[in-house]
Parts: sequence; C-alpha cells; structure tokens
Amino acid sequence: MSTHAHSDHHADHGHGSHGAHGGHGHDDHGHPAGAHGTFGSYMIGFVLSVILTVIPFWLVMNGTLDNTTTTVVILALAVVQIIVHMVYFLHMNGRVEGGWSMLAMIFTIIVVVIMFAGSLWVMYHLNANMMPGHDMSKMP
Repeated sequence: MSTHAHSDHHADHGHGSHGAHGGHGHDDHGHPAGAHGTFGSYMIGFVLSVILTVIPFWLVMNGTLDNTTTTVVILALAVVQIIVHMVYFLHMNGRVEGGWSMLAMIFTIIVVVIMFAGSLWVMYHLNANMMPGHDMSKMP
C-alpha cells in the first residue's frame, strides 16, 4: 500500500465511513483497553505452559515418585496450567467486562464440581444402597 493510500485510509477511518468501526481506533475494535495481552505477557504464559507440561512428563519418564504422588502432582500442575491459560491467553481477570467473565467462570466451576462430586458419590454408594436379594446376573 502506498504512503498516500495509507494516510488516506487513516484519515478517512476516523470519520465513521467504515460502517461497523464507527470512529473507533484502527486496532481497538471495541475491546476495552488492556483486554489484549502484550508480547511479554504471552511469552510468560508460553514459558509457564511449557514448564508445566515438561514437569509431568519428566516425573512419569523418570519414575522418581510413587504412582499416587505422581498422579496428585500431575493433577495439581494441570489445575495450575488451566489457571495460567485463563490468565495469560484468555485474559480472564477481575477487570475484563467488569468482572462478569470471571464470575461466570467461577459459577461454572462450582456447578461442574458439584455435578462431578455428586456423580461420584452416587456411583460409589450405588452398590451399597441397592435392594438386597436382587442379583442382576441371575435375571432372565
């Protein structure tokens, strides 16, 4: 694009002739300031993600911990990695959308935990709470 055409684009852009942009700056597209991360914040998120991925692989490949401890560490690092992705890549914090996106995420997590725990509780107690004398293997 030539310099003249580029300057005409920016001069014309500010007068609302581009319809959907409606006088907004070229790069904001209606998003609040700070909604997008910087290169540095993306790099921090990337490095943390790589570290949080390499540690479980290293633990499994070396077998330094027993199976139960390895499983707990892997699950804990998975939760930390989910948080890293939400903060550094999805930009979920208390400032975005007045905190509503974070509140919606917390509500979703609570509902999923309740459903998961309830399902496990029902399945665990299902056999103990079944009526005695009904052996399903002898059914016709």
